[in-house]
Amino acid sequence: MVSNQVSQKSSDYANTGVVVSVRGSVVDIRFDRHLPPIYSLLRAGDEQQVVIEVLAQRDAAHVRGIALTPTQGLARGMLVHDSGRPLHAPVGKGIVSRMFDVFGNTIDREGALADVEWRSVHRSPPRLARRSTRAEVFETGIKVIDVLLPLERGGKAGLFGGAGVGKTVLLTEMIHNMIGHHEGISIFCGIGERCREGEELYREMKAAGVLPNMVMIFGQMNEPPGSRFRVGHAALTMAEYFRDDEHRDVLLLVDNIFRFIQAGMEVSGLMGQMPSRLGYQPTLGTELSQLEERIANTDSGAITSIQAVYVPADDFTDPAAVHTFSHLSASIVLSRKRASEGLYPSIDPLQSSSKMATPGIVGERHYRLAQEIRRTLAQYEQLKDIIAMLGLEQLSTEDRKVVARARRLERFLTQPFFATEQFSGLKGKLVSLEASLDGCERILRDEFEDYPESALYMIGAVDEAQQKKNRGCGARR
Repeated sequence: MVSNQVSQKSSDYANTGVVVSVRGSVVDIRFDRHLPPIYSLLRAGDEQQVVIEVLAQRDAAHVRGIALTPTQGLARGMLVHDSGRPLHAPVGKGIVSRMFDVFGNTIDREGALADVEWRSVHRSPPRLARRSTRAEVFETGIKVIDVLLPLERGGKAGLFGGAGVGKTVLLTEMIHNMIGHHEGISIFCGIGERCREGEELYREMKAAGVLPNMVMIFGQMNEPPGSRFRVGHAALTMAEYFRDDEHRDVLLLVDNIFRFIQAGMEVSGLMGQMPSRLGYQPTLGTELSQLEERIANTDSGAITSIQAVYVPADDFTDPAAVHTFSHLSASIVLSRKRASEGLYPSIDPLQSSSKMATPGIVGERHYRLAQEIRRTLAQYEQLKDIIAMLGLEQLSTEDRKVVARARRLERFLTQPFFATEQFSGLKGKLVSLEASLDGCERILRDEFEDYPESALYMIGAVDEAQQKKNRGCGARR
């Protein structure tokens, strides 16, 4: 599909070249007049349908580019037209509640765009002098995150996990919760994800009534690597408009940042660069930094980013995971073991961390409680081997109390999601930070030692445990 952003006819292009070779998505082009700059968009094909981005100037007459669209029908000797500018993304009030591809084409069948301007997707991060140094907590309404892993307003949080542990579900839930509590705007960027997920998310957001505060942009997994590699930059260009021009807070959700790295790896291999460790591109750190450094908290607003990170084979020493860790203010690790036990969200609190969990930011009481919860869960983890070999009865009275508290805390930190109501049959719950802290504090004081563990499972505020216990007792009678 030819982009909406450029509608010139062939005769309007000043600089033309000729295709020399086509190898998959890599196209070499000869220009006799002058070479287009790096990142320029070139167009080829009978209807200018093939879009190529210049990535290298091979010599005085040749450039090498990567196609952002399929290259079927492209052949040697075909004319190529230099558009004279890089890839642009639409920004403005008119993009809200719409769904786009990497070129800024609308893909929601809702008519043409209006009231927008076009900006280059290649932009510099905000200067250090413009960045805000205030540390503020970004409340999500999800108990385990708000209590143990508080997110930073204007920061970057990563959702780490292998396939099928709930990264996309957690992102979807955060969209539901954020729209009602923060008068900002959400931008969902799907990088290399399934077409089905994009369609389902659009339908769910429309049904939930949150689409008027959302923008969605997708580079699906069936698209060429060049397209998937640039969709993150296009989403950030939209986010920067709302932050810098409209002074609004932006929630940027990226699913999945590993697919961005993977697309860069494919582009690097196609361009003939020598691979680095495990086949990753040698420029992995630079490419990821160019994207991540644009996500910042400035004097005019904040872009808060939550990024799903697929971890190949659950190996957290993989270069993709290691490089992503270094950019984040909070790392939320999803555990397959907890998911198999039915503890959702399947966040492992002992592997996860947040730079915001300090007394100076969250307050003395919150910090003390979080440390006590971690200590209790860590002690339980150490006792699990003894319980497996000798049984719970062989533990001391104090250790049995620790196990009881930890198991009740684990169940209290589960939560029914709005995003999964249709599957679980449980109504979604949004829990305030104060209610979450109060529940954890009461469990640590052994107020619920006479309650069955199931009374604390999949509830919102801790007071619901009493109702659940009474219902259970009534059923037994």
